[in-house]
Amino acid sequence: SLSHRNIIINGAMQVAQRGTSSTASGYQALDRFPVYLNGADENPTISQADIASGTTPYTLGFRKSLKITNGNQTSGAGSNDYVWIQQKIEAQNISQSGWNYTSASSYITLSFWVKSSVAQTFKGYIQTIDGTGMQYPFETGSLSADTWTKITKTIPGNANLSFDTNNGEGFKLSIIPMMGTDKTSSSVTEDAWGTYTSSARIKDVTTTWYTTNDATFEITGVQLEVGPVETPFEHRSFGQELALSQRYYQRLATGTGKAVSENATQYNSSTVFLSIPLPTEMRAQPTLEIANGSNYFVKYANGGAVYFNTMGRDGITTPRVLCLNGTASGTAGHACMVRTDDANTYVAAVAEL
Repeated sequence: SLSHRNIIINGAMQVAQRGTSSTASGYQALDRFPVYLNGADENPTISQADIASGTTPYTLGFRKSLKITNGNQTSGAGSNDYVWIQQKIEAQNISQSGWNYTSASSYITLSFWVKSSVAQTFKGYIQTIDGTGMQYPFETGSLSADTWTKITKTIPGNANLSFDTNNGEGFKLSIIPMMGTDKTSSSVTEDAWGTYTSSARIKDVTTTWYTTNDATFEITGVQLEVGPVETPFEHRSFGQELALSQRYYQRLATGTGKAVSENATQYNSSTVFLSIPLPTEMRAQPTLEIANGSNYFVKYANGGAVYFNTMGRDGITTPRVLCLNGTASGTAGHACMVRTDDANTYVAAVAEL
C-alpha cells in the first residue's frame, strides 16, 4: 500500500492549532505531540521550527520540525527532571493496522529524523496500555552535533501484547531528550519487549544535553508502519493532517472578531444557545477549552450588540456537534450570531488521549 501507511499523525510537524511556541508542559504547541516537562530551573521552549534548505530532510520534502530549546538548568539534572516528547495512539489503530502483534515474526517499523546541538545518545521507548502493559526501550545511537540523522527501528511482535478495539489509549511512542533516574535504570534491556516498569522505562540517560544552556533538539518525519522494512515517508497534505488532528483537538475561533457561531439562538431572556457542527467527528464527546474574560464575546441581534464574558459546554454535545450556552441578555426566540471580542480569547473542543 502506497498510502495510509503511517500510523503517526502530524509526523511532518505541519499542524500547530494551539500555537507555534510554548514553555508549558503537555499539549501546548504541535498537534498530537505533547512535550512533558518537569523539574526544570528554566522551562525549555517547544516550537514549530523551519528546516533549513540544503539539509537532507529538506530535500526529502520536510519543511517543519518540533524543536526544543533548553533553558538554563543551573541546579543540574534532578532525579525527577524530564523533557519528554510523546504521541499517544488509539488502541483500535494498532489492533486493526494489519500487524500480527502477538507474533515475533511480524513487525512494525519506526523511523524519524533527529538533530541535536549536543553530540550524545538519546533514548526512547514504546509502551502498550491494554492487558499486561509492555515496553520496548531503544536508543538513537551517538548523534553528531548539529547533524540530521535518520533513526530506524524494526520492532517484532510479542505474545504478551494486547490491544483492545476501541478509541482508548493503546500505544505510546516516547522520544526523550532527558529523563531522570526516577524512571530509568542501567538494568533495562534495549531493543526487546519487557513488562512495563514505571521506575525503569529506559536505560540511564546522558545528561549533557540537559545541562547545556540553550541546547536544541529537533525531530521530524516520524513514521510508524506495519512491516519489517522502512519505506519512504508518507507525505500527507496539510489539510489531511489537520483533519486527522481534529479528531483530538479543534480550535474553532481565536482572536478578535472571529465567528463562534453565525446561527445562535436566544434561548431565554438571559441565555444564548449555540450549536456548532464540527468539521471532523472527534474521538469522543469533547470537553470545552475556552478563554473567558471581560467582554470576551459579543452577540449581535436586531442590529444591536450585547457583550458577555463566559460560555460553557451544553450537556447535549456529541463528537460531531459542540453545543454551548452563554449568559447574555436578549429576547427569547430571536436568532443571533456570536463572535469573539478580545485578542486573547479562543474556543476549542478537546478529545485528546
